[in-house]
Amino acid sequence: MAAPFVAASPSGVAIRTRLKHLTPGAEKVLRLVGAHLGALASQDLKARCRDGLEHSGGTWAVRKRELTRLSSARWAGSITKATHDQWALARRCQLAHIQNLEAGIRTIEDRLSQPVGRKGTKRAPGGYRSRGEWHAKSRRLRVLEDRLAAARADREAGIVHVVRGGKRLARTRHHLEAAQLTESAWRRGWEAQRWFLAADGESGKRYGNETIRVSPDGEASIKLPIPLTYLANAPHGRYILACRVTFAHRATEWADRVAANRALAYRIHLDTGRDRWYLTASWQLPPTPALPIEAALAHGVIGVDMNADHLAAWRLDPHGNPTGAPHRFFYDLTGTAPHRDAQVRHALTRLLHWARACGVQAIAVEDLDFAAEKTREKHGRKRRFRQLISGMPTAKLRARLASMADQTGIAIIAVDPAYTSRWGAQHWQKPLTTKNRKTTRHDAAAMAIGRRAQGHPIRRRTAPPPAHRRDEQGHRTVQAGPGVPGREGTRPRIPGPRTRSVGAGRGANAGNQNAQHRSGRSAEHETWQQDSLPLSL
Repeated sequence: MAAPFVAASPSGVAIRTRLKHLTPGAEKVLRLVGAHLGALASQDLKARCRDGLEHSGGTWAVRKRELTRLSSARWAGSITKATHDQWALARRCQLAHIQNLEAGIRTIEDRLSQPVGRKGTKRAPGGYRSRGEWHAKSRRLRVLEDRLAAARADREAGIVHVVRGGKRLARTRHHLEAAQLTESAWRRGWEAQRWFLAADGESGKRYGNETIRVSPDGEASIKLPIPLTYLANAPHGRYILACRVTFAHRATEWADRVAANRALAYRIHLDTGRDRWYLTASWQLPPTPALPIEAALAHGVIGVDMNADHLAAWRLDPHGNPTGAPHRFFYDLTGTAPHRDAQVRHALTRLLHWARACGVQAIAVEDLDFAAEKTREKHGRKRRFRQLISGMPTAKLRARLASMADQTGIAIIAVDPAYTSRWGAQHWQKPLTTKNRKTTRHDAAAMAIGRRAQGHPIRRRTAPPPAHRRDEQGHRTVQAGPGVPGREGTRPRIPGPRTRSVGAGRGANAGNQNAQHRSGRSAEHETWQQDSLPLSL
């Protein structure tokens, strides 16, 4: 199993606020600028995809020069950088798609090679249930092989498939009734998603950004592209928005960077569902050395087990013993993506507040990755189970927890998730269940996660009976193997009395007083007689 490690601190910060009280004229300017730069971004993405693997610094410079004539040097730099990042993301997604296809093909081939009706095990699936299913899966195997061949050919040629605005929104155009949208509403959302209103920061420039600038008093202005400079209401081709920008979260950090002219990146976007404009500010954080795991665990740890509808947490002392009662932080992962994200944030906020109240400096979570478990071929008939694990935001929860805990000084320790639920239920669920508290399997898994983060085995310690009443044997914290002499396991059951304190009528020789005599001789040879007590000493 992989050793536990302290998760890295976040490398950047992003905060968002609403642009309130925008005038119709300012909204018109933002729409025109976004549409113009969005068209340039689409052209640049097309050129980048055409270059493929032959891309170089020279071709990048050529693309940037062509865009500079139609916008500005800084707008062109932001567009080309965003295009390069989008192409690189598409390449990573393409590789993940290929690996997913390969995993599905291996599973189908293994199940097709087994006799029909053979039962599987917990580690590997068996054969298919019927000849009809076997035939359908053999046809699907050919389809997956064709898809894999096409994906590999595209990757070798450097071809990626990218949709500006999102593939999901593009497909929604053909299912407007199911999405409860009109064509005009869909068109507004589609155009807004394809706009480009993002500018990278630059240290040393005024307020950290020359393209989209926000002053310390909240005045926001934007540098207009060359074809739209006639819309400027300020010198040097700038347009000042008729609103004041205020940030509710990390406002002090943002103000310090603005005052010091440090780099700040901004993005303006329109939420067509609410008809609201938003401004997002982001900046990079300097890398900080990770806290040593020994120092993080000095005051104990909180083990957290993630589930479909709640987080199960339990506090452990430095020796791996449970302290207090388990806590559960519930959330609802149904509905829209913003709703699910808010539910995760609220649950993590309550978890961090509880950790600070306990004085704990570390939270242990599982390093989960369901990439191999989400395949349709592994859990084909278990549709509800596939939906369950697909809906668990493991990566988002770990990233959000790390970023939120960084501000509270709490370290996040990632552990190997192997057998935490099974071993936790086996060794901890029953001992921790009382008349007033019902310990669930998830609570026991939180115990297992916390002990693994501390380096303790998950197996519960069983203290052996001491040889005498003196504290000579010391404190034992682990359970030894079955072959170790004097181990902390359960002693084998030996028939008969085990000590001289067995009551009358007990033991294997109960009722036979002659058999209990030291000599072991029968009553025919010797009779038992008790001496009389002395009258004086």
